Amino acid sequence: MAAQAVPALQVRPSTSAFASNVDSRPLKTVSDVSFVRFRSSCAWSRTFLQELKLHAKQERSRSVGHGCRAAVLDLSAVQHQKGVDQGKSLNTAFPVRDDGYMYCEEVRVQEIMDNEVEELRPFYLYSKKQLRRNYEAYQEALQGLNSIIGYAVKANNNLKIMQHLRELGSGAVLVSGTELRLAVEHADFDPARCVFNGNGKLLEELELAAQYGVLINVDSEFDLAQIIEASRITGKKVKVLLRINPDVDPQVHPYVATGNKNSKFGIRNEKLWWFLEQVKSHPDNLELVGVHCHLGSTITKVDVFRDAAVVMVDFVNKIRSENFNIQYLNIGGGLGIDYYHKGAVLPTPKDLIDTVRELVTKEGLTLIIEPGRSLVANTSVFVSNVTGVKTNGTKNFIVIDGSMSELIRPSLYDAYQHIEFVAPPAEGAEAKTYDVVGPVCESADFLGKERQLATPKRGDVLVVHDAGAYCMAMSSTYNLRMRAPEYWVLEDGKTVEKIRHAEQLDDHIRYFEGL
Repeated sequence: MAAQAVPALQVRPSTSAFASNVDSRPLKTVSDVSFVRFRSSCAWSRTFLQELKLHAKQERSRSVGHGCRAAVLDLSAVQHQKGVDQGKSLNTAFPVRDDGYMYCEEVRVQEIMDNEVEELRPFYLYSKKQLRRNYEAYQEALQGLNSIIGYAVKANNNLKIMQHLRELGSGAVLVSGTELRLAVEHADFDPARCVFNGNGKLLEELELAAQYGVLINVDSEFDLAQIIEASRITGKKVKVLLRINPDVDPQVHPYVATGNKNSKFGIRNEKLWWFLEQVKSHPDNLELVGVHCHLGSTITKVDVFRDAAVVMVDFVNKIRSENFNIQYLNIGGGLGIDYYHKGAVLPTPKDLIDTVRELVTKEGLTLIIEPGRSLVANTSVFVSNVTGVKTNGTKNFIVIDGSMSELIRPSLYDAYQHIEFVAPPAEGAEAKTYDVVGPVCESADFLGKERQLATPKRGDVLVVHDAGAYCMAMSSTYNLRMRAPEYWVLEDGKTVEKIRHAEQLDDHIRYFEGL
């Protein structure tokens, strides 16, 4: 099949994405699975998948003893590594098209790497169009409800991304004074659509929040005392929500569970009446306008949101019985995504909102949600070069120039993020099981373990998918590796723009000047 012509790139200095275009050729061997793509966004039918699995079984039985080919014919490995997706996850910003190359919108990722990235180092690449698509999915899901979409800035604090979300109508959820200043002073978010959250807010941060007039979630007794003090200092009456721990198990990694009984976040149910009395006794400082909960992150079962909402609505009614005008129900964020690229059918924003819509409508509440990962994760890939391939006799390694310094989630959480090459493998390249590792002086420096990948050459380019959330935001300068640059492809599908400069040694040295 003839390769698609690569459009000319337009680049401008800094001042969705699309439906999968796919090949519907007849499937001749399961080896072809890695090149199968559909020309529509429809899901694979269950019948087709059953036929594919049967075909794979037949192919394996005919291919025993054929070395590398037999390994490729393992359907689960092919699905796992080549992105044979089903269901809604076919809607990707970074498809591999008929020519075997990965694209971001209408541009080959390889072309961006070769021609448009100034720095000879790993970088983050975003689809601006996918960001819009993700936001609009929440907008559509919330139609008919009074609501605030509060983007969780902790997921990705790139100023350009924040500004674009604000232009689309988003509010912001903030967990530090610096995030608050970035959102209000630089990204121009409306303070009335911002929420300040956290279990250890400092007095100076609360003064800033009071001055700007953002909503503040109350997390503890000492937090409430400091909010009252901030109100006195600034002379501003503060609108607050009580963050209640609903003790609902979100069934996620314990590091990202925030709404169970062992969590450090929120107030205990039995302390509710004490907090209500405190608010009543400070009418010049506090106005209680809502309740808040947050269950965790990477949640894949929307029933837990409904369970929490039922608990929270019960609290709303109890609080209203004490003559408080409760306007807001904030159910937090945490909707998961398909990191494995296996075609898992995961809850959509509509699925989430539909589980709580009736409760919210019945009580006449404004719903606040705090999406982060589900807004930005799939808008980006982390792009790296292969430095070399090695073995230690028991393991094979692909060594890349990216590392845990730039993307720590796999090392920190043992999190899976899909890894894929941006160009077809060399003819005859053998598929093996590899750990994908970086150059940092730590055994924990890995981006992926035990991945079935074609053996690459030095200089080949691979990406770590779903890198838009908790990747750049959690990066460090460990081993004095300076933070990566960021680029995105604009909504015209052709123009590449830098949205963050790469950090340089001069940036590090500046911190010591004049000492």
